[in-house]
Amino acid sequence: MTTPVPPPAPRSPAPSRAEYCVIACAEAWRGDGEVLASPMGLIPSLGARLARRTFSPDLLLTDGEALLLGPDGEVEGWLPYRRHLTMVTGGRRHVMMGASQLDRFGNQNISCIGDWERPARQLLGVRGAPVNTLNNPVSYWVPRHLPRVFVARVDMVSGVGYDRAAAAGVTRFHRIPRVVSDLGVFDFATPDRSMRLASLHPGVTVEEVRAATGFALAVPEEVPYTREPTGEELRLIRDVLDPEGLREREVRG
Repeated sequence: MTTPVPPPAPRSPAPSRAEYCVIACAEAWRGDGEVLASPMGLIPSLGARLARRTFSPDLLLTDGEALLLGPDGEVEGWLPYRRHLTMVTGGRRHVMMGASQLDRFGNQNISCIGDWERPARQLLGVRGAPVNTLNNPVSYWVPRHLPRVFVARVDMVSGVGYDRAAAAGVTRFHRIPRVVSDLGVFDFATPDRSMRLASLHPGVTVEEVRAATGFALAVPEEVPYTREPTGEELRLIRDVLDPEGLREREVRG
């Protein structure tokens, strides 16, 4: 009697663009150790929680106010405001913020579009961006990579870039580890600290990135693709961290 051969297990769908973005955001916290991760937005939050569950177990996750949270959202501890400020001003926090505009040196604008005296659009305001960028590492997440976001010169400086930090002599804790967009990953590993294309998300070309960027981007001769998520990382993203698939609403493609 012939033993029937079981059918092969169904293959998981290939990673989506949104899932590559989650992976790219998670990588921002690799090697940070015991620092306060402050992700702002859905994709960065999924990235921070994924990093905590996998390769950065020492990360401290917060509700943004006074509580420390575990990767499942359970309360792990209390973070007094004075302690929070100590971490903020001592380089022991890594924020991932959004940006309405970013220029080639990492200056960020979340305040207004147009002349600040009579802006065409009023945005969030400067808020804590100057303190964030001068006192602890700050990365950025941009869900739609467009020329009106990646601009030659921001209309108003909210977060401080490499050129302004150097000119003011305030570089002790200033660092912009990476910028993640729906097209790729960017860093400032260039001699003049201008923005560089570090990796492309699969399916994206260098020409697409250049066309969507409002300044001359540094591009190495060979640009790698953003790393593939592991099977376990995909399981965590899809089944544990975001079973409702909200990530797919934030990133097109």
